[in-house]
Amino acid sequence: MGNADDDGDRPLPQLRLQCGGAVPWGDSHGEGGQRLGGDCPASHRVFRGNHLGGHANPSHAAAELAERYPHVYAAVGIHPEDCDGFQDEDLTELRQLLEQPKVVAIGEIGLDYYWEDNPPRAFQQTVFRKQLALAAELDLPVIVHDREAHGDCLAIIKEFPTVTGVFHCFSGSPEMAEELLKRGWYLGFDGPITYKNAKRAPEVAAVTPLERIVVETDAPYMAPVPMRGKRNDSRYLPYVIEKLAEWKGVTAEEMTRVTWENGKRLFRI
Repeated sequence: MGNADDDGDRPLPQLRLQCGGAVPWGDSHGEGGQRLGGDCPASHRVFRGNHLGGHANPSHAAAELAERYPHVYAAVGIHPEDCDGFQDEDLTELRQLLEQPKVVAIGEIGLDYYWEDNPPRAFQQTVFRKQLALAAELDLPVIVHDREAHGDCLAIIKEFPTVTGVFHCFSGSPEMAEELLKRGWYLGFDGPITYKNAKRAPEVAAVTPLERIVVETDAPYMAPVPMRGKRNDSRYLPYVIEKLAEWKGVTAEEMTRVTWENGKRLFRI
């Protein structure tokens, strides 16, 4: 995260459903996730958990949060940065978690080519395919992490035409967006759309119908301007909603309502 832009702090936009009015999802990591789970009882959110195995297991923690809080739902999966050591037995553990009624998606899964010390690309692709196959078998949506891997992510999801979900924090081109939208996918918009270097985001928003937009926090990361550099949570979603509403020519209240319905439809809640 960088320092806050010079836009300066300003009051939160006043929306009818201000805190998490659209169904967002955010990262959940131990105590931080528990704090986020209760920060806005009126909202619904989907937390994703990754890193199966070991004592500190965010997938299990996400499922436990969903069980504890009425407004929380969970997604479980194996993140590409953490898939080293994956074995087929991990899919059995995923299946068990996915039997819980408030675990509504598989994620965060996908490809991350940004960090040199990430698991080998071919291995990431194998783990991605196995989880997409599980989603196809169980008829569940997926949350896709795509960082510097647009071509391979798109090629692989095409192998599973019955699987859809959301490309989290979408950073691809408008052309890629159109291809995903044609295949029934949703696109996630996060804090970075408010940054000064967000040149591609308005172009992507322009080709994305209102009914395919979801808003996300990816908390505690990527807080929107003017909160950039601070710990992110769902209280800051109105800044993302306000920017999208500006681009799409609707009111913030309408964007809140639409993205709320989109999130419920995406995760079938």
